[in-house]
Amino acid sequence: MDADKVIEMQSVTTPTRTHVPRVLILGGTSEASELATHLAARSDVTVISSLAGRVSQPKLPAGIVRVGGFGGVAGLMSYLVGENIGVVIDATHPFASKISGNAELACNTLSLPLIALERPPWEPNEHDCWCTVPDAQAAASMVNHQRNRVFLSIGRQELGAFSNCEDAWFLVRAIDAPSETLPANSKLILKRGPFHLNDELQMLRSEFISLIVSKNSGGTATYSKIEAARALQIPVVMIDRPRKHNVPTVPQSDDVLQKLAQLL
Repeated sequence: MDADKVIEMQSVTTPTRTHVPRVLILGGTSEASELATHLAARSDVTVISSLAGRVSQPKLPAGIVRVGGFGGVAGLMSYLVGENIGVVIDATHPFASKISGNAELACNTLSLPLIALERPPWEPNEHDCWCTVPDAQAAASMVNHQRNRVFLSIGRQELGAFSNCEDAWFLVRAIDAPSETLPANSKLILKRGPFHLNDELQMLRSEFISLIVSKNSGGTATYSKIEAARALQIPVVMIDRPRKHNVPTVPQSDDVLQKLAQLL
């Protein structure tokens, strides 16, 4: 989303100042939306949700919404001061490490409370066949073999790591059309989760998928692909999470609300 659209969204949604505490949610996840719904219904706080703007038609949470980047740490600090934010809640995606690092630095510099929510990662059970790798580049090196028909389900931000894979065949799923070059042998499907187990099973069977590449995002919205892989005994190359936080994190929305109540 370009800068003009960001400014337009902010001008429409910026409220008149009130005496109630103002809470900024760094969002884009189901947990962030859940928190916004809860807080927007309260009269003792004003909640603002910030979305990165990487999806063309995002599902807007309840309450005030701004869309677009802040312009690094300095831009985020300027926004926090200008909007008189009292508490920041980081409920971003487990792989959105850049904004989380910026939030920590900005809040530390301004002595603002930061509540960091990080949903638990998926854990393999005895019937799963996982190979964990540190990043998308390692996953690409592992799966690029002629016999592999790969379901590539990592979103669109890191698809470029697979652009030079010329041997394997890929089924690529994303919400919006990727800007990165896709692998030479690939098929693109554009769909938004949550996804259902029966649909995932049918897709994997019909495309003769032999391998799945996934980020360890946690949560329920896309877990059905992991269940389907288990049922069909398809190996999963699981990309491990980056380290996002140096501050303590909480695993659930209820924990965020409890910490927020203590701060307020």
